[in-house]
Amino acid sequence: MTHRALLPALSALLLAGAALTALDQRRSEPPLEPPVSTAPAPAAAAVQLPENLSLEASSKDRLFQALERADQRWLPRVELIPGVGKRYHYQRRQGEPPLSLEEIRRLLANPPSYRQERQAIADLLQQLERSGVTVVLRVPKQQGAAGEWNPRRGELRLRPDVVSKGTREFALVLNHEAIHVAQSCRSGALTARPRLLGLSRQLDARSRRQLSEPLYAKASVEQRKLEEEAYANQANLNLGGQLLSQHCRSRPR
Repeated sequence: MTHRALLPALSALLLAGAALTALDQRRSEPPLEPPVSTAPAPAAAAVQLPENLSLEASSKDRLFQALERADQRWLPRVELIPGVGKRYHYQRRQGEPPLSLEEIRRLLANPPSYRQERQAIADLLQQLERSGVTVVLRVPKQQGAAGEWNPRRGELRLRPDVVSKGTREFALVLNHEAIHVAQSCRSGALTARPRLLGLSRQLDARSRRQLSEPLYAKASVEQRKLEEEAYANQANLNLGGQLLSQHCRSRPR
């Protein structure tokens, strides 16, 4: 069971230059120096964790530190242009609509905390560990996959560079694969062949695009249904843990 790879972000500059640059015009007065917090921190570039790192509930702090640095990279930044104003830079994720200038300003003033996403990740790691699943940062065997569940080995692989996509994207991939784990448990055992849980398979536009990628070109009808179920429910970050608790036996502590 796989989760499609997250495509590289597009570097976006608003308004001028073929709709890619935004200038906050302040010709009547000098531009104000923006708060330091509006720009990514100098350490934000270092977001990689080592390959083959096991992710357990006890190691979540190390993961969260890397995710926090990655989140900083996705915040807009302000470039001051003497005598003209400000230019705003941000990275736009694949499939997301462009931000307006007002949306960028709001994002700078109130950056997301991702508290709920981090709590969901912590809960999922704990529940996966209790269920006997090994979660590891390792390149999936299926080329192009961001995550992969191997029931025969009881191993859930997450591609190491998923961390660089930030907390929200990491939580989605982990939750997607946790749903696949629950699909295996639904068959009677962690190592069993996955079967449908009976959840909605109604997909949004982004998920339909992802399932049309070459990664799923050779998937059987049954495999596609399993993927549809995971994609349709991955955004409900509380669901993965609930499904694991419901369908998977906890390991003796």
